[in-house]
Amino acid sequence: MLDLLIGSALLLRGLWFLASYISSGNVFPPPLSEKEEAEVLARKEMGDEDARNILIERNLRLVAHIVKKFEGTGEDQDDLISIGTIGLIKAIDTFNQKKRTRLATYAARCIENEILMHLRATRRNKGEVLLYDPIGADKEGNEITLIDVLGTEPDEVTMVVEGAVEEGKLAEKVRELTRREKKVIEMRYGLGDGLRRTQREISKHLGISRSYVSRIEKRALMKLQKGMIAEGYN
Repeated sequence: MLDLLIGSALLLRGLWFLASYISSGNVFPPPLSEKEEAEVLARKEMGDEDARNILIERNLRLVAHIVKKFEGTGEDQDDLISIGTIGLIKAIDTFNQKKRTRLATYAARCIENEILMHLRATRRNKGEVLLYDPIGADKEGNEITLIDVLGTEPDEVTMVVEGAVEEGKLAEKVRELTRREKKVIEMRYGLGDGLRRTQREISKHLGISRSYVSRIEKRALMKLQKGMIAEGYN
């Protein structure tokens, strides 16, 4: 049950940041300077939620950069950006300054792991992903397996509790979408069953073109962004 809560929390948070990205005309905000990052990290460590959100938003460009490494996989870039954003959120929520690892280095590893897990899952029959499959390596070159990154950390549990109000509001806004918009968002981001579908898969399921699915998704994200701003989240 906890795993499902964590998964839903991350999906909803990722959806919120992607809505912000779409509303800005698909332009990622510039990264923080070293001094700015240190100041915002200090605020985040003191429990400042705005600081946490700034760290996520200002590192979205890193997600786009890493996604380029996977251009030859045949996966849709928008799909990988949404999945990579989940990895970025995990990185921000679990980053430990005391380990003296740069945030960008740690975040890049988390983003890559999230994408690699997705690629492995899509290339096997459902339910056949092996927990001991290698998905990458750490900074020392040691192999990382699925079992290494699937554990539930205390930081993740805290994140679920602290984000309940914001996620609840976003879930309300999803329910206010049109029936087709709601269906596309639910399938695209795995809301409910945790299974994220590509735009191509959704187009086949709904019997509409992929480009139309893309337009519906962007329209829905814009509505979610507008609705959340009206609730005081920005």
